Amino acid sequence: MVNSLSGLDRLTEENVSAAMSVVEETGLSRILVTDNAGRVLYDTRETGGAVGSYVLYTEIVQALLGEDASSCTYQGAAFRSRASSPVLYQNQIIGAVYAYEYDTDQAALLAGLQGNLLRLSGVIALVVLVLSLILSKTLTRRIGLLLNAIQQVREGSYSHRADIRGGDEIAQIGHEFNSLTDRLQITETARRRFVSDASHELKTPLAAIRLLSDSILQTDNIDLETTKEFVSDIEQEAERLSRITEDLLRLTRLDSGVLEAPMPVDVLPVLEQVLRMMNLVAQEKEVDLTYSAAEDCAVLGTRDEIHQVIYNLVDNAVKYTGSGGAVQVALGRAAGEVILTVADNGAGIPEADLPRIFERFYRVDKARSRAAGGTGLGLSIVNDTVKRRGGVVEAANRPGGGAVFTVRWPRLEGGGNG
Repeated sequence: MVNSLSGLDRLTEENVSAAMSVVEETGLSRILVTDNAGRVLYDTRETGGAVGSYVLYTEIVQALLGEDASSCTYQGAAFRSRASSPVLYQNQIIGAVYAYEYDTDQAALLAGLQGNLLRLSGVIALVVLVLSLILSKTLTRRIGLLLNAIQQVREGSYSHRADIRGGDEIAQIGHEFNSLTDRLQITETARRRFVSDASHELKTPLAAIRLLSDSILQTDNIDLETTKEFVSDIEQEAERLSRITEDLLRLTRLDSGVLEAPMPVDVLPVLEQVLRMMNLVAQEKEVDLTYSAAEDCAVLGTRDEIHQVIYNLVDNAVKYTGSGGAVQVALGRAAGEVILTVADNGAGIPEADLPRIFERFYRVDKARSRAAGGTGLGLSIVNDTVKRRGGVVEAANRPGGGAVFTVRWPRLEGGGNG
């Protein structure tokens, strides 16, 4: 429309009407042409009588200032679009063309789209709500199972398990909880067995002391020799009770994790001291006690710990080696380790008992162990003490008969004190 008017030097009602008559039907609601003063020269609206009057629509004002202008609003279920452009003749503004469209079809399309979006949003919201309820119920149920399992275990039912399946985080928590309860059950079983065994071990010497005391008190005219014999037996049982108590206290300290600060300790001087003590016992039992040792065998620990480990192993070997037997002790180093072996040629250890030899109060031959004065805790103390310092203890049978115990400590470079 602007092109059809650009060839005119000035705009009048006649020449504008003539020029606009050749413009194809646009389908617009209104077309309005003004001169450079804003007076209406042409108007397609049949009512209103705007021709000859002045209009100051925003778009027309902008067009008369030389700018293209347009705007669009959505109101009353219709799009209202407005546009205006200047008409130029030799770069002079001689008028403006204004177009207006009232579009209900596009508005209906928008309203339909809005309705569809609203319905779709409602469906999505409903689906999300249903899924949220389902997931919330499932999550609540699984958390409830886990809480119930925790309460059961808290009340002492260590065999209870949380039946939570799947591969998500809650299922992983359930699996970890079941692993924890497995360990708790094992610990509780070991604790009960330990308490039972400890009670039995303490009960035996106490019962013997009571029986011997009653025998002395209830026997009339008991002779001096018999009294001395009974008192000697009471003393032996009291010593045994004292050994059990000391071993239990030592194990309690190990279990609590309260250990003395480690320091470099040379094992050889400790070994020589223990063997000097044990030589007298070996001679009384007619057991040949020998040893071989290498220099520079330092480990991290305390002297008392090393002494206890060596003493328990050598004492155990001498006790269970018959008269005329032999016990060989060897101290060496290899591949960053300090290795202590205590071997005897006694009866050995039954293969079925080897896996349990380091359990507390476990005895291969209970009657023989008690007769020898053992508490059933010596090897447990050795095992726990060595493991606390990063070492390992192994027990095996010798091919030619007898047993051998091997202790491996991490070797400390640079030696240690005595």
